[in-house]
Amino acid sequence: MHIADHQLISHKLTYLRDKRTDSPTFRRLAEELVTLLAYEATRDVRVEPFAIETPVAPTTGIKLANPKPLVVPILRAGLGMLEGMMRLLPSAEVGFLGMMRNEETLEAITYANRLPEDLSGRQCYILDPMLATGGTLVDAIRYLADRGADDITAITLLAAPEGILHVTDALKDLQVPLQLVTGAVDERLNEHGYIVPGLGDAGDRLYGVV
Repeated sequence: MHIADHQLISHKLTYLRDKRTDSPTFRRLAEELVTLLAYEATRDVRVEPFAIETPVAPTTGIKLANPKPLVVPILRAGLGMLEGMMRLLPSAEVGFLGMMRNEETLEAITYANRLPEDLSGRQCYILDPMLATGGTLVDAIRYLADRGADDITAITLLAAPEGILHVTDALKDLQVPLQLVTGAVDERLNEHGYIVPGLGDAGDRLYGVV
């Protein structure tokens, strides 16, 4: 796990948490924050040598290796993180997982997916604003691993200790490298499964209550 401890990240998180922040501002701040988190999350993105010529002389640089990384936002709240991620990684491919939490059982339900059938050899980056109970993230990670993903990074704005513990315990047998990059680890979950102090329901704050 990597907690991105940076003053700019803390600054943007403060305004994301503020209940007075309106949806347009919330969306903009979320995009900006994800770009900062993505910088940390892609430190080990796979690259290969690439020969070029500068105006002065030939040299060898690097470019993203094939197959390209796959970015997977968890619908619907993960969509609010996609633009910020793609700003840093524009040549990546994008797949979608539709998952929601049953508010009574707190279990994750998958209702849609738009992913390649075969993810063999792919690095995957999962986008989900909140790691609360961890159920959604566990299911998403297993879903990608079952399709062959061989390196998975989850990027969240916030995480709760209970969610981190659940992900660690539930995926201890996973035979795939797994990393969590988050902006902060908050105090706890409340009785409704919300992160405290948190920032509320990320999907509602991004797109309104539906």
